[in-house]
Amino acid sequence: MTDQAADPGFSQGAGIRPFAQPIILLVLGLVAGVATFFAPGPELRFGLLAATGGCLVAAVLVALRDLWRIRQVRSSIKAAFDLMEHDPSPCFCTTEDGAILMQNAAADRRFGDRKGTSMSRAIAGALPNAAAVVFRQETAIGRRPSSHEIVVTPRGTVRLAAHRMQGGVIWRLDDLADAHARQGETIGLPMMVVSHNDTVLSMNAAMRDVLGRRATTLEDVFPEQPLVAGRRSSLSGVDGRIEVIPIVVPAKDGRREIYAVPGLSEPPAASVAARAFESLPVALLHIGAEGEVLASNQHAQSLLGIPSDSSGMLSQFVENLGRPVDDWVADTLAERIPNRAEVARAKRRKDETFLQISLSRIVDGTGPSLLAVLHDATELKTLEQQFVQSQKMQAIGELAGGVAHDFNNLLTAITGHCDLLLLRHDQGDQDYADLVQINQNANRAASLVGQLLAFSRKQTLEPEVIDLRDSIGELTHLLNRLVGERITLRLSNDPGLEPIRADRRQLDQVLMNLVVNARDAMPDGGEVRVETRMVHLSEMMKRDQAVVPPGSYVTIRVRDQGSGIPADKLNRIFEPFFTTKRTGEGTGLGLSMAYGIIKQTGGYIFVDSVVGAGTTFTIYIPAHVTGNDEQDTATALEVPANAGNSLTDESRPGVVMLVEDEAPVRAFASRALRLRGYTVIEAGSAEEALETLTDQSLEIDLFVTDVIMPGLDGPTWVREALKDRPDTKVIFVSGYAEDALEGSEDGIPGSVFLPKPFSLTDLTETVRRQLH
Repeated sequence: MTDQAADPGFSQGAGIRPFAQPIILLVLGLVAGVATFFAPGPELRFGLLAATGGCLVAAVLVALRDLWRIRQVRSSIKAAFDLMEHDPSPCFCTTEDGAILMQNAAADRRFGDRKGTSMSRAIAGALPNAAAVVFRQETAIGRRPSSHEIVVTPRGTVRLAAHRMQGGVIWRLDDLADAHARQGETIGLPMMVVSHNDTVLSMNAAMRDVLGRRATTLEDVFPEQPLVAGRRSSLSGVDGRIEVIPIVVPAKDGRREIYAVPGLSEPPAASVAARAFESLPVALLHIGAEGEVLASNQHAQSLLGIPSDSSGMLSQFVENLGRPVDDWVADTLAERIPNRAEVARAKRRKDETFLQISLSRIVDGTGPSLLAVLHDATELKTLEQQFVQSQKMQAIGELAGGVAHDFNNLLTAITGHCDLLLLRHDQGDQDYADLVQINQNANRAASLVGQLLAFSRKQTLEPEVIDLRDSIGELTHLLNRLVGERITLRLSNDPGLEPIRADRRQLDQVLMNLVVNARDAMPDGGEVRVETRMVHLSEMMKRDQAVVPPGSYVTIRVRDQGSGIPADKLNRIFEPFFTTKRTGEGTGLGLSMAYGIIKQTGGYIFVDSVVGAGTTFTIYIPAHVTGNDEQDTATALEVPANAGNSLTDESRPGVVMLVEDEAPVRAFASRALRLRGYTVIEAGSAEEALETLTDQSLEIDLFVTDVIMPGLDGPTWVREALKDRPDTKVIFVSGYAEDALEGSEDGIPGSVFLPKPFSLTDLTETVRRQLH
């Protein structure tokens, strides 16, 4: 790379006139010094001497500043340009005034030494009207850091790029290898590639022969603008106007491939156009005025999955437009709707294939007809469905978390007041059975909310170290009752099974759901196998869209001999509200709940199924590291140690401040606590609670507060209250999951969480444990 340039060039590149200011200051200092000799008085001479010294010092400082800036700019430009030393494309560095400072070896070989000249003069032989191109780029980089322009030259397509940097501009000249042109050379049909601004970038030999020249703009080829795909147009050929039908295929970077097809005034199978129609590298259909397919090329036949002699209405080959296909064709022929692409499914294909179909109206001697261009949109449609599904899943998850709060408040009030009524009725009372039914149905509703929260992974789990051999063994009698008499349940446990850490209640619920699904898949009877095994993965396992990291896992397999799940439904099996059962036989939440629990536990669940042979669900749960067993044991021993003093502590009634914005929940909770002998101070908001606590004579033993409330939330007001009452115990209650407290529990040691809905016993027992 040649980089020898005078320092003035670099300084000008930085927008600096070197030493202009120091010279001015030096001249002013000299003038003041000379004037000193002619000054009439000592005071004036002293002032002039001071001015002379100040100007000389300032001149030195400013000169040093200019030298530092010049050095900095030179270093910056040199470092940036060193990166392009071995670039195969010609590169230049110019000052902001446009003079070339440096050029790399490729520029030397192509243009010679051009240092000191302007950029437009240096590349004048490579670009037509180079001065205008360079001017446009210089104007553009005045508004943004970089710019580029593609220019068609007799030698081919060239891209000139400019990048603005401190002190100058980096220029790069690229000769674009046009892949489209090479592809176009393989067919005998006239073809060209056009940019987004209608500049002809390239054309194949057939197009050059037809035109007899090299065109630069789309208007040179098709004088009648705008060019409409599929509509008969006139092409300016070497022997005059030629009637063709342009086919436009979008390419990358805003480019378009334009093919000139001879007019389809005759049926394509019987004309010269048939050869062009067949040779196009795109799928084409010729559709008649009644909507019948008159001709199709090989690409279209492959996409539609039809033989070459197929004929009939377009509606016989595609479907699922969202409207009748025949109506769409008729409206396009009559120009009643705008010409836009539609996505449809190919009916004749065995696999699910989606096509993007664009219709273009043709008017010729036989009347109006349509030319259809087909693109395979299966991957695009799949991505669209996955995106829509992910949005749907996210929306349902958010809905589950939001609904849980309000719904759990209602359930808390219902179950709580039902518990209060049950206290006043014994089993012989005629209302007792009705109250029990209300209570049971409320608990079923709470279970349904729990399933929604499990799907959205927002429930609160209580993990413990469990041995699956013991837990499944204890669950066996319940599972046997669930499967019934016609189905055999077989259990198989690995003797070397390691423990896991999970919520036992939730894991039991997962197993029961999987066994019930297996039972429902075998209405005529069969066998359900539940197997546990140890699996050691030495490397990550990729399956479906999950990646299982290496490690030791406990696997649970639930196998049935049922009808199996079709392949097109397997990828939706864990979606909420999706079920393969008949209407009314399932909520569609069982498997989504299982998926949520397993994922929240840190595990993975997969499904394999063969139609007519059965289905297998496989769960991977990380084996528990036994290093914390001593800590777990110590924690477990704390409860009975404290429980021994409960009788003596409970002899003193406690004072509870209950803060709850839902009046029905507050009414139930306060009555329940008063029935157990506690003194209850109620507040409907955090602000009301803090105002009540300003009375220092009040002795409060326990705060029971909702987490989410209008105004201040629970953790915020509790932290404020604990500043004056640090020994007060705290119970948080919420219809949201416990993770609503994340980031808020800091500074509230010893607080516990009670999820809604809770019963009278749940509330009073939690208060008793926290106080005593």
